[in-house]
Amino acid sequence: MKAMHMQQLNANSLESYWMPFTVNRDFKKKPQIITGASGMYYHMSDGHRLLDGIAGLWCVNAGHGHPKIVEAIQEQAARLDFASSFGLGHPLAFEYASRLTAVAPEGLDHVFFTNSGSEATDTALKLALAYHHARGEGQRQRIVGRQRGYHGVGFGGLSAAGMGPHKKQFGMLLPGAAHMPHTHDPVRNAFSRGQPGHGAEIADALEQMLQTFDPSTVAAVIVEPIAASTGVLIPPAGYLERLREICTRHGILLIFDEVVTGFGRLGRPFAADRFGVTPDLIAIAKGMTNGAVPMGGVISSNNIYETLMEIAPLGAVEFSHGYTYSGHPLACAAALATLNVYLNDGVFERAAAIEPVWQEKAHSLKGLPAVVDIRNLGLLAGIELGEDVAVGKAMARKVYDFCFEQGVMIRPVANTIVLSPPLVISETEIDMLFSAIAAGLKTL
Repeated sequence: MKAMHMQQLNANSLESYWMPFTVNRDFKKKPQIITGASGMYYHMSDGHRLLDGIAGLWCVNAGHGHPKIVEAIQEQAARLDFASSFGLGHPLAFEYASRLTAVAPEGLDHVFFTNSGSEATDTALKLALAYHHARGEGQRQRIVGRQRGYHGVGFGGLSAAGMGPHKKQFGMLLPGAAHMPHTHDPVRNAFSRGQPGHGAEIADALEQMLQTFDPSTVAAVIVEPIAASTGVLIPPAGYLERLREICTRHGILLIFDEVVTGFGRLGRPFAADRFGVTPDLIAIAKGMTNGAVPMGGVISSNNIYETLMEIAPLGAVEFSHGYTYSGHPLACAAALATLNVYLNDGVFERAAAIEPVWQEKAHSLKGLPAVVDIRNLGLLAGIELGEDVAVGKAMARKVYDFCFEQGVMIRPVANTIVLSPPLVISETEIDMLFSAIAAGLKTL
């Protein structure tokens, strides 16, 4: 942004924009304005440069402003700016769907495009309900989520999610949602490196819930393989496998919300690959276009797709759902270019190779003031502060402010410092990131 544009950002111009998930009154008293980004760095209006330790918002996996992605968007905008996907099509939507399903887990061969992770999770839930309806089991209407889960802000995803502060303003939401316990067990698993060793049996709570509700009334179970937005909760070894077994045995669909973990965050295309557990539906977004153009989607099993195709009368819409911008030409161009970058540049493999360095640096913070737990897997980490959540929250904010002044961007989530850098981060930049956090912790 040019200097004169910055000068025009007075109190009145700031007031018009109602910012999401932001303390608007505080921000507008002291705005922090990003004017550019390149590679691993943000550039601020005051000339400040910030090492991006959170990949924008979990999404800029290949680094900011990648030239091949930028070029693809520019060329597509000049060729075809918009085409409806309602009864029409354009080449890139079909090409990207084919390329994407080729790297998806085996048996997940169809993709429905949305525009965000929130739309993706709502779409996945609707697919689950429609699938059971098509099979003559329309009584399967209950959705089971998990405590501390986050599935976006649509009414479906919010109902299935388990983060109370996100719900309190919006009444009862959708009926029929139930919640399994979360997997966080600091007594047994604090400072685990990678997957915790204790807690697979927590999945058995699902079996107990099914006996309460009757499994024949449950349509789907939705979980994040790693509960990211709540503070990076890593699933205990064997936990996801047990969920898969219980769902299969009772004819319940298993949905993985991979909005965060998809596209290399765990060193593999999807968390399903890393954990060796294949769900029936995968919700995706964020890293899909490297954050350059809004896009999301749901990757579906053949079984779900074929069931809905076969049951619908000839000439009828098989799934009455979609968005004006589903499969938008610019989004498809960005997504296809992003996937090419990931595969051709070995971005997933690079993330896997540097994971041990990331893990060691994260756990080097153990023993510093206020650190009560460190959790990591892939290029994700959560550093939990304080025995008391309220006190820890203030500490996390203080460390955030310190790091910001030092030119490093982290993310405080309640009493946890959350980290999810671009997957192209170097060892030097990893050291810069954790050195700044360590220095911040020493000020507490």
